Amino acid sequence: MKKLLLLLSCLLTAVLFSGCGIQHPYTVSYVLEAEPSRLDPAMTTALVESNVELQIFEGLTRLDDDDVPQPALAESWDISPDGKTYTFHLRPGIEWSDGTPITAGDIEYSWKRVVNPDVASDNAYMLFCIDNAVGVKAVDDRTLVVRLKEPTPYFLNLTAFHCYYPVPRKLVEAKPDTWAADADGMVCSGPYKIVSWNHSSEIEVVKNDRYWDAGSVILDHLDFPISDSQATRLTLVESNQANMTVEPPPADQERLEQMGLYKIAPYLGAYYYVFNVQKKPFDDVRVRKAFALAVQRQGLMKYIVRGEKEAAYAWVPPGLKDKATGRDFRKEGGNLIAEDPAKARQLLKEAGYDDQHPLPEVTLLFNTNEMHKAVAEALQAMWKENLGVDVNITNQESKVFMATRAQGDYQLARASWIADYIDPMTFLDVFADDENDAQYHNPAYNALIAKAKASNDERQRMAYLHEAEQMLFDDCVIIPLYYTTQPYVAQPYIKGYHWSPLGLVDFKKAYIDESERK
Repeated sequence: MKKLLLLLSCLLTAVLFSGCGIQHPYTVSYVLEAEPSRLDPAMTTALVESNVELQIFEGLTRLDDDDVPQPALAESWDISPDGKTYTFHLRPGIEWSDGTPITAGDIEYSWKRVVNPDVASDNAYMLFCIDNAVGVKAVDDRTLVVRLKEPTPYFLNLTAFHCYYPVPRKLVEAKPDTWAADADGMVCSGPYKIVSWNHSSEIEVVKNDRYWDAGSVILDHLDFPISDSQATRLTLVESNQANMTVEPPPADQERLEQMGLYKIAPYLGAYYYVFNVQKKPFDDVRVRKAFALAVQRQGLMKYIVRGEKEAAYAWVPPGLKDKATGRDFRKEGGNLIAEDPAKARQLLKEAGYDDQHPLPEVTLLFNTNEMHKAVAEALQAMWKENLGVDVNITNQESKVFMATRAQGDYQLARASWIADYIDPMTFLDVFADDENDAQYHNPAYNALIAKAKASNDERQRMAYLHEAEQMLFDDCVIIPLYYTTQPYVAQPYIKGYHWSPLGLVDFKKAYIDESERK
């Protein structure tokens, strides 16, 4: 009789879970907002791919719930007194999901692959802190020695970034173009391993029993349904066919809050407008400052942006600590731009522009998106009201827009930047690059960034970075508008996941709290 009751109970459980679209009682279902192009951590740049890769791959380090890098494939490391040499000691017995050993040689191969010009990875710049970009040597199977060009206090954060994950050499060399394009034969090193990939529909991963920390992984399954429709993704969560997804429609925020589904995660990013400082009329810093001072953010935040974003009056967002003082870098630096329409008009006049001498035609460029359009129209109205200037707005499809901006074929354009790692340098280094979109080339700015990179003194390094950020606003290269957050919806019974301010959600320790499940 007991066996019969147990069988009936199991059958009932199976029916219940199949009815709500979840196939296993220990499954979390996270709806991706797009189809991953591939799951090769050396090559991908979008968050949709990085989020899946975080579950199926592992670096030498992994960020914990406080976003501090912790030992992962490496069990320990030594750092030389000058901060330029790292010796990593890998854990004994670590394996790929097919049972083959993970060695220091795999890591050397993987890092050198990222910077190989023939591979043409968009992530190569992330390894440029390494001496000659290839100063990495596997001394033996468990020892990796890395030589850096300069002290890099955030290097252990970098080793948790996806392009630093080792990849399976034999598989990559056997199928160089397709090894990460489907689930067939895919070899993993992370908490989960991929078992199926129904393109444009769903990716399924299961617990990787060969993972070095498999005892910390509670879920048996983790599913990634795929939909580029906000409405569809939200419906899947509300109907309990999935558990989580990002970017619910702003119009639904209040209703979702009342249902206990709406959440906000920290997200180290900035939404801004960038000047082409080489193009008229923005080759004159007074004109750039006039446009910047004429922007009034509070109305923009209240009526257009919403979603609990924070107005930005500087470049580096809150949430990055000065390691020397323990204080937030943004709070230390304060606001670096003001809102002053009267001064804006004065600067425009000083630059030689008035009713009798109007500005040459100005066009604002943005990539096609309803929110980007709404923000552009709002600023267009502000510049008309506060400066008396007519600004044209035009949009391009995203790929075309990115190419246009990179080529400098614009006057003023929408932009955004999300941190690659948790340090202010990830923002301030953007405009020290000779290829930056602003076409900004200031030797004094570049020198400050170079000094910060060369310093092994954290207090001095932060002082250089604060000085560089101030210079960016003295030269008025950008108009910061707001700092990003990550709105998402999640069923309250999903616990243990961690949102990184880099925009990644880690399900390594996720679980379902049955006591909260209705």
